[in-house]
Amino acid sequence: MAVTNNVTQLIFTGLFQDREAQRVSFVVFLPVYVATMLGNGLIILTVNTSKSLSSPMYFFLSHLSFVEICYSSTVVPKFISGLLAENKTISLDGCITQLFFFHFFGVAEILLLTVMAYDRYVAICKPLHYMTIMSRPVCHVLVLSSWLGGMFHSVIQILITVQLPFCGPNVIDHYFCDLHPLFKLACTDTFVVGIIVFANSGLFSVISFLFLISSYVVILVHLRNQSAEGRRKALSTCASHITVVLLFFGPATFLYLRPSSTFTEDKLVAVFYTMVTPMLNPIIYTLRNAEVKNAMKRLWRKQVKLSRE
Repeated sequence: MAVTNNVTQLIFTGLFQDREAQRVSFVVFLPVYVATMLGNGLIILTVNTSKSLSSPMYFFLSHLSFVEICYSSTVVPKFISGLLAENKTISLDGCITQLFFFHFFGVAEILLLTVMAYDRYVAICKPLHYMTIMSRPVCHVLVLSSWLGGMFHSVIQILITVQLPFCGPNVIDHYFCDLHPLFKLACTDTFVVGIIVFANSGLFSVISFLFLISSYVVILVHLRNQSAEGRRKALSTCASHITVVLLFFGPATFLYLRPSSTFTEDKLVAVFYTMVTPMLNPIIYTLRNAEVKNAMKRLWRKQVKLSRE
């Protein structure tokens, strides 16, 4: 049976109701988004133009930065433009589209972080076989699998969502389209649908997180038999990745693995993983990685030299 929707336009309540707070938010979040684009774009450019960053670790890092750009761009431009608008509206089709890409890139990032953890496990625990196991074809397959996993997850979410009838109200209590706020607008019981969506999201998140934890437990156990200098170098390469994992999974777990609510702090937590974390990731990887910093310096000097010629 075809689903009839009386609602074609949705209105966001936004992050804050106060106009002054919205103007302040615009001044704060516009530079954050620009920094996200420039920071992650610089990592992609550096990795793809530097011969010293040809290892699988940096190959995955460049793809992670690309995912961060896409992930943030599904939400932030619409949110920032809405801060200056009187009415923050989006069509129902536009909402479904935003929902699709938000979950697509979000799960792709989760799976890519898992791939990066596996890469660190092989590099530290099987160093003699590293280049054989993590050959370039294998790296391409792992990245492609991350994208396909995100696509599979998101298609399921959307197929479930488009079955729901929306006949009013049309005010969504958030600053972007997400599942729980949208389900509250459906004029039908969404309990079973919510369980299916929760299981779908939980399957990817829990399995990936358990794999991440297991990888680093194995790495830490393996490092007990190495010298102090070997442990320091190995932990240094893993520290950035662990930090990014915690920044991503912490807020996401807070929101998605508990009963939904409409508290303002939920929106603030969502701000953290949709805007702040994508901006911090390039900073974290750059500050803790001498090879990336040196490659960026060489790239800068090369550009300066070319501009003078």
